[in-house]
Amino acid sequence: MGVAKVVIKTRQYLAGVKPEDGALVLELMHFADDLADPEKLHVPKKMEVGKREMSMAKSFIDTMSSKWNPEKYKDDYREALMEVIEEKVEAGGKEIEEKPRKAPKPTKVIDLVSVLQKSLEETGAKKKTTPKSRSKKAYPAKKAA
Repeated sequence: MGVAKVVIKTRQYLAGVKPEDGALVLELMHFADDLADPEKLHVPKKMEVGKREMSMAKSFIDTMSSKWNPEKYKDDYREALMEVIEEKVEAGGKEIEEKPRKAPKPTKVIDLVSVLQKSLEETGAKKKTTPKSRSKKAYPAKKAA
């Protein structure tokens, strides 16, 4: 593997260059001062996770997981840049008017609290509960001041 320094936009990166399937592949790496000192990180100590929490976490991950589809993602920055370049070429290199930006597509945001509450309600409804007899506690009478 070869080591190189590469400038992308306004930042210099450390990179590894290696051959792969008849092509050279560039992998970006970090300089030593880019890395955080593990001693300075305040990472919580290892905690034991209960079976119930682990089961819920695994179920949640299984529900949210899907097969990797790289076509689902696109380089929006590159597309917008190419559009501007093409407009400048058509305008003969003259200054072009800035177009109003399109509003970003809304993302699918999941309200985790409501999902968990619904799950708890469903779990509670499935459990067969028998009414427990509540014994009344005798409380001492309040004294007048």
